[in-house]
Amino acid sequence: MLKFILRRIGASALVLLGASLLMFFLTINSGDPLKDLRESNDPNREQLMAERSERLRLDDSPWERYWDWLSGVGGCFTGNCDLGVTINGIDVLGLTQQAASSTLRLITLSTLLAIVVGVALGILTAIRQYSGFDYTVTFGAFLFFSLPVFWAATLLKEFAAIQYNNWIAVGQYAPWTIVLVAALAGFLLQAVLGGSTRRRLATAAGVFAFVAVMLFVFNALDWWRNPMFGIGGVLLVSAAAGVLVTALTAGLRNRRVLYAALTTAVVGVIAYWFTAPLLVDEPTWLLLIGLFVVAVVVSVAIGAAWGGYARKQAMLVTGITGVITSFVVVADILIAHWSDFLGLKSRPISTIGSQTPNFDGEFWERVLDMGTQILLPTILPTLVSVATHSRYTRSSMLETLNQDYVRTARSKGLSEREVIVKHAFRNALIPITTIVAFDFAALIGGAIITEEVFGWTGMGALFQDGLNAVDPAPVMAFFLVTGIAAVLMNLLADIAYAALDPRIRR
Repeated sequence: MLKFILRRIGASALVLLGASLLMFFLTINSGDPLKDLRESNDPNREQLMAERSERLRLDDSPWERYWDWLSGVGGCFTGNCDLGVTINGIDVLGLTQQAASSTLRLITLSTLLAIVVGVALGILTAIRQYSGFDYTVTFGAFLFFSLPVFWAATLLKEFAAIQYNNWIAVGQYAPWTIVLVAALAGFLLQAVLGGSTRRRLATAAGVFAFVAVMLFVFNALDWWRNPMFGIGGVLLVSAAAGVLVTALTAGLRNRRVLYAALTTAVVGVIAYWFTAPLLVDEPTWLLLIGLFVVAVVVSVAIGAAWGGYARKQAMLVTGITGVITSFVVVADILIAHWSDFLGLKSRPISTIGSQTPNFDGEFWERVLDMGTQILLPTILPTLVSVATHSRYTRSSMLETLNQDYVRTARSKGLSEREVIVKHAFRNALIPITTIVAFDFAALIGGAIITEEVFGWTGMGALFQDGLNAVDPAPVMAFFLVTGIAAVLMNLLADIAYAALDPRIRR
């Protein structure tokens, strides 16, 4: 396995070297970096042109300029990283650090959401092939995949930001809206669950009644502006997550794993009760990361203690349950601070920028501000990627489900969960990993449009400014970050291949 990884790293390094050479020469030959000064009437024009020529080393050969850039990048391995300066003399390394953190935060979140939602939808549509749910998801996938990014961004700005900000000022749903939302929820859930006509009608009626009652209750409690969740809600959601993860991985008949998952949820809620003063007041990111690590370690230890003969499965289930419980705890704290956040920012969903200027809230209000700023730029690429992942997952799952070994597994009397999770899904993952790797690179490239529409200062702005000015340093910084990220994702895909199918290692 180590030799396999080293070979992939060597090949990736050669790919980056060749691509960087091509990118550099394309950039420096894309225009004239002195064009604006040649057309200027400034009396110091000649002096300014000489300074810029010296700064960009225009008198040197392209090969010398490329070698100078490559040497600066090589210094990053010894702690002397030098990515050059922009056409205006600004250090590119500092600009890259700010832009990379912004873009990678956006793209990483979009990718994770797209993988989870897209793969789940793909599996469900493969299982429910040619059902109403399958046709609905297929139509939605093709619709989102074909939407122009800039037009979808405009729609999100209008309905998910402007109209929502107008509504949250009152925070009350009209009765006809409640009826419409409840009817839509009932229709969608009965399509997902399927069954006979009688069962579908019962599901739709039950969901309609439940959603309608809950929305009326939320209106009466002014929940949308003053939401509450509480310890009981955290316990309920965490326990439900533990049951769901157990059902998908080990099966509910495995009582040891189920009890381990429920124990993890209970221990997580108890820990939340005792650590609430540290979390609610004014925590730090270091404290949150430390508590998260402790939560995962304790969760895995609970699985090891409960597991018995199914120890590995129990540790996996409790680890996932612990992670979900941690996120539910953070969500509860954020919900509790929502009303205070609305007091500081009456129109919470922003359409421009990555942060609110001069925002003076406390820790959790600042987290909410960052979350609302990143919300729309995250949703946009996620919708496109979900369409891609769901289609490829569906196709791969259908191909796998028709294989002889799947029919053999069913003929042996294995449960449908074991057939889907242990036999079909594992083998269907091999082509999906390729799509995830390429999609991550495509998202980075597409982020240029997303960042432009939402005024998000990231790698896209760095690339565009450098290209417009025929300035190779920012463009090459963009390539360095995005190229390494794309190659790294492909390397992870290769490693995932080897883990899923050991034959690929050879």
